[in-house]
Amino acid sequence: MLGGFAVGKTSLVRQFVESIYSDKYHTTVGVKIDKKLVTAGDQEVNLLLWDIQGEDGVQKLRSSYLRGAAGYLLVIDSTRGTTLDTACAIQQSAQELLGLVPFIAVINKIDLVDEWDLDEKAIEGLVQAGWTVYRTSAKTGQHVENAFINLAKKIMEA
Repeated sequence: MLGGFAVGKTSLVRQFVESIYSDKYHTTVGVKIDKKLVTAGDQEVNLLLWDIQGEDGVQKLRSSYLRGAAGYLLVIDSTRGTTLDTACAIQQSAQELLGLVPFIAVINKIDLVDEWDLDEKAIEGLVQAGWTVYRTSAKTGQHVENAFINLAKKIMEA
């Protein structure tokens, strides 16, 4: 799980693993690890989920957290347009460290329609660049499982 601060990485993991959402914000320090057994296509896959602390542009991705990663979700906050720029920078750093591993961009907090702050053209640009993009809500659970399962499928196909 990669992305800027407070984009919803921990909430997405909790929704996916435990079907729980909490409005209380707790900053992830370092990394929190969860796992979940899922069926991706016709295969069972044990996902080991590393919820890595948010990046703010000052910190660099810790290569020790990424080493061995088979793929990642790159989380963007739909209510803060600047998190798209952060995500693009993180993706570039992750690609330098990991090479071309599967990833999915997740635009989170889509339940906050009135607070939407992302440019649709920028999102379309991601799709045109070959990114797989999901619009999710950790709060309602909308498309959360689909994003994780699709990532598992991409990893298995890689």
